[in-house]
Amino acid sequence: MEYVYAALLLHKLKQNITEDNVKSVVKAAGVTPDDVRVKALVAALSEVNIEEALKAAPVAVAAAAPAGGAAAAPAGGAAPAKEEKKDEKKEEEALEGLSSLFG
Repeated sequence: MEYVYAALLLHKLKQNITEDNVKSVVKAAGVTPDDVRVKALVAALSEVNIEEALKAAPVAVAAAAPAGGAAAAPAGGAAPAKEEKKDEKKEEEALEGLSSLFG
């Protein structure tokens, strides 16, 4: 997980996500970097638009929020069920995109 966090930190700081940069961040966190994992991460991220993946991630979090508030909402009406199905599809799509990071 520290490798993904390192890549996200580099992205946030608008730095290139290279093997050397990821290793430096991981070392700074007090972990001995694994060259194989670093290479795999950098190779996987080379084909991923991180900005798009980050935009898709809040959809999964937002989909969980209405579930907690649904108990307070008045019962009756099929509209919330349809919205939940749409949110589930978006969540699945987001997770599929993120799963490409981990092969």
